[in-house]
Amino acid sequence: MAHNFEPVALSTKEDFKTDGPVKWCAGCGGHSVLNTVKNVLPETGIDKDKVVFVSGIGCSSRFPYYINTYGFHSMHGRANPIASGIKISNPNLSVWIVTGDGDSMAIGGNH
Repeated sequence: MAHNFEPVALSTKEDFKTDGPVKWCAGCGGHSVLNTVKNVLPETGIDKDKVVFVSGIGCSSRFPYYINTYGFHSMHGRANPIASGIKISNPNLSVWIVTGDGDSMAIGGNH
């Protein structure tokens, strides 16, 4: 017997919105990335209380402030080890890293 089940989203895009203003410049690609992530997260079926965004330094690293999940704004080059520690300490979390070019490949890359 075949069943056709529709996926049920635990969250909606509205659940991930914050009340604060987004302080990126007009035309910045960060707006598109943020909007896409807010659209995709509900489709994963992951509860927003099980999501953590870890960022470094720079404009893109304001991301945790612009999405209603747990977040950690770290220092240059420290997002990867911090995210690893979060995931190791709680494997049930969905841990995402957001960094810019300077944080991940230049100034912060040597840490």
